[in-house]
Amino acid sequence: MAAPGQRQHRAHPARPPLRQRRDRAVPGRLTPLAAELADPRLTCKYWPRPSAAARLMPASPPPVEPAAPRSLAAAGLPQRVRKALEAALTLVTEDIEPHLGSMLTEFEEELFRLADQARNPGAESGYMQTLRIFRLNRSDLIPRFILELEASVAGVRSAARSAAPVADAGKMQPAQGGFGKLSLVDEAVMDEGTVLREIASRQEGRANLALHLLGQRFGVLAAAPAFDTERLPLGPQALCRAMRAAAQALDIEHDSRLLLYRIFDRHVMANYWRVLDRLDEMLDREGILSGLTYVPMRIRPSVQPRADDAGGEQRRGGQPSRETGDPNGAGQSAGEPSGHGGHGGGAGGGGTTDAGAPSGRAVFQSTDPQRPHTGWMGEPVEELDEDEEGATQQLQHLLSSRRELLGKLRPGKKAGPGAQISTGDVFSALGHMQMQPLSTPGAPQTLADVKQTLLAQARQRRGIHAELSPRDNDTFELLGMLFGNLEEEIRADAPAAALVKRLQVPLLRVALSDSAFFVRSRHPARQLLNTVAESAAKWLEDSDFDPQFLAPLQNAVTHVIEKYDGDLEVFSASNEQLQTHLQAQVRKSELLEKRHTEAARGKEKLEVAKLRAAEVMADVIGDRRLPRFSRALLNQAWADVLTLALLRQGEDSEAWRKQLDATRRIVEACTRDDAPRDPELIAHIEGSLAQVGYHGEEASVIAQRLTSSRPDEEEGDSASRTELAMKLKARTRLGEDADKHKPKLPPRTPEEQARYEQLKVLPFGTWIEFITNQQGDVVRRRLSWFSPITDNALFVNQRGQRVGEQSLDSVARMLASGQARIVTADRARLVDRAWQAAVHALRSFAGLGDKEAADSEAPA
Repeated sequence: MAAPGQRQHRAHPARPPLRQRRDRAVPGRLTPLAAELADPRLTCKYWPRPSAAARLMPASPPPVEPAAPRSLAAAGLPQRVRKALEAALTLVTEDIEPHLGSMLTEFEEELFRLADQARNPGAESGYMQTLRIFRLNRSDLIPRFILELEASVAGVRSAARSAAPVADAGKMQPAQGGFGKLSLVDEAVMDEGTVLREIASRQEGRANLALHLLGQRFGVLAAAPAFDTERLPLGPQALCRAMRAAAQALDIEHDSRLLLYRIFDRHVMANYWRVLDRLDEMLDREGILSGLTYVPMRIRPSVQPRADDAGGEQRRGGQPSRETGDPNGAGQSAGEPSGHGGHGGGAGGGGTTDAGAPSGRAVFQSTDPQRPHTGWMGEPVEELDEDEEGATQQLQHLLSSRRELLGKLRPGKKAGPGAQISTGDVFSALGHMQMQPLSTPGAPQTLADVKQTLLAQARQRRGIHAELSPRDNDTFELLGMLFGNLEEEIRADAPAAALVKRLQVPLLRVALSDSAFFVRSRHPARQLLNTVAESAAKWLEDSDFDPQFLAPLQNAVTHVIEKYDGDLEVFSASNEQLQTHLQAQVRKSELLEKRHTEAARGKEKLEVAKLRAAEVMADVIGDRRLPRFSRALLNQAWADVLTLALLRQGEDSEAWRKQLDATRRIVEACTRDDAPRDPELIAHIEGSLAQVGYHGEEASVIAQRLTSSRPDEEEGDSASRTELAMKLKARTRLGEDADKHKPKLPPRTPEEQARYEQLKVLPFGTWIEFITNQQGDVVRRRLSWFSPITDNALFVNQRGQRVGEQSLDSVARMLASGQARIVTADRARLVDRAWQAAVHALRSFAGLGDKEAADSEAPA
């Protein structure tokens, strides 16, 4: 018997799996689970109820401002603008609507699977309740989603006139002064906002160029400055806001919505960058900024920096347009245009070019090889403009000149008739060597060893005059030069260094059968070599390489060695396998980088608030004489109160006005000898000090001093003042770390100033190489974020880990002195650098080292 007041539980027999119970249907009678799904009045007692804070908040803030039109028909737009927007909306909705349908189907199947695998009846009942509600409301999601997208498009001009972008649900609207109003928010709301922002951020990184151009085009349609990615209609963030608003129509719980967002990311957002490319092409055909291309900024020739890279080529001082920025304006560069908004998120997003920069302009395609490199290690890069046929002819010309010169140096050295080994025989012989491990005694270790072993075997069978054909001999020489240059760029002790050597023979077979290997940057074999080689690059420190990535690298190389026999799909399969792991690494790196960036932005907002508080304090005090100790308390304790008020409510809030009024009353009380005690002011000061960490007696003593005009020399007060001063000195102030003393440096030289201006318009995510010692060893660091207000720049490594902060000024001086250099697209990939060095050597050998300098860079 159960004790009084306790429920009596019955023992239940073992429950069969859900699918078995679902199938035990009796004709004319619903099973319990079917009845549970069919009864619309049924509620789930096991499903978690929202917290009190969540119930007090509105279900979902509207994704568009209330005054904005909700449809294109009601927007009152000019006919041409409306036609272009309707075409854009149609293109996007037609593409993503089928994916939305498949998303809903997978979501339903996933809910049923979770219910089937539930470990207890309560969880199972919760999933089934969600499934029942979802089936009732499923048909509402896609129409609601499309209506939200149309609302974002229809409000294009309202959004452009808004002082701040429309905040998505779960994100606070910043005050006019630039400081967001802080309030307690339910944790579930924060989780949803974080998940959706991460989804949007990944897409912005994949489609940064398309978003940049679309921001310009939508700016024209809105008759306003260019849009950043946060306000861009039909951008990734707009889709995520629409998804969040549409999900409210399903009336499902928080955990289920998070599951829906993950499926939304896989089905709808995974290939959305392709939709953005087509959207940009469509608007271009409609005549909206027709012919718009990527426009980098360039330094005036008069101040062109002289910084040579390790390969000996002069580096151009390109000034690209900002591709990323700070949506809150905290990181907005002073060099950004006055009518264009720059945006980014995380690791990269669309942005704007500087129309008003003092430097000259030069138009380049988006594949400009001198643009800054912003991709992560191993990520596919945009294909540079390549003329394969012309590059092949140029290479053949260089090789012919080399053979001709070698023939003059070695007269009479010619093989007998019929002594050439056919390419097919060479390919087959190399196939046997390919399967031989490098650790085997006598196994060839270098390409020169491979060539000698191959010739020795052929001469045993064909005679001593057997030779490779000129074409095959050139292939050996070219690949030998490529690997020789690679060895200079990789660390011999790196875990992946041995894998580069294992690829020598398979790549030699590829080059023999496909000469495009040397001239096509996106060749699958070349991409695999680059990924493996970059994993052992000298610019990586030990902490930059993820040890978990070594196993996928080994598997990819082993797959090539075991499977390749002329089919390039083997390399493509290995590349796809590696890209899966690389993309997972990139997502981790971007997430970690984003956290560090948000922390840096928070420090900057705090610094801005401190500067503004100090400025207001100085204005209120003016030239009035205050007791020295009272002034010290004002500049320290009360300044922290003003800083916190600015951070929380902003300068236009009622709370800030109250604190400003209290400051005036404090100053008045400290300067008037006859000022009566104001208990209300004392209580207000004590309460305000408590918010910044002063409690009890300490806050009371400070409040008494701030409302008194007693002189510092008053007898009997020295000991208490000294004790309070020591306590204040030992206390950590609000944002104390951000207020570090910076040594005064000499003025920048013209070259350093040019580099400084170049840095201010670099896209966030640009890689910079820093020289670490006198031997010239370098390390790559990613410029994740910088502030033109505090001059701080945040750097991370290849894994997104914070490696330090420097001032833009110090980086500019390092660039000017040659201690650092910006990584450009043509020098970003290790294989491209090695190949350029090989071609440069061929040119020098043929006497063309300085001739045709404009063409000296062979295809990457």
